[in-house]
Amino acid sequence: MKHIIKLLPLAALLFTASVHAEKTIQLEDNSQILGNWEIYAETAALHKKKKQVQNKWHFRDDGILSSTAFDPRLDAQATVQVKYSVENGAIQKQIQPGREKYETCKVVKLEGDDMTLHCKYLYYLLKRK
Repeated sequence: MKHIIKLLPLAALLFTASVHAEKTIQLEDNSQILGNWEIYAETAALHKKKKQVQNKWHFRDDGILSSTAFDPRLDAQATVQVKYSVENGAIQKQIQPGREKYETCKVVKLEGDDMTLHCKYLYYLLKRK
């Protein structure tokens, strides 16, 4: 009986982790994400309020992601190019140009022209353009 009581918290913890596990779509290659995408919102969690943004990503076939961000305070936009690849079903995206540090972005939703990515700290809501 003592062993069962000691194992109950562990079993509850494992069950809770499996319930909150996020379902992801495994990419085989970059063919499903190639092209122009507009990021229209970002959020720390899908159930929280979404911040509206006006950014664009262009996934090129040569492993380059062109990211164009609009800053409404300056009424200006800037474009940077970073490397990306698809590994183990997820997108490995360079954090900054010239730095060999990458973050993993998992595809949470990919339906028609809509895609939701979960990167390290944020969810990005994208629409194909």
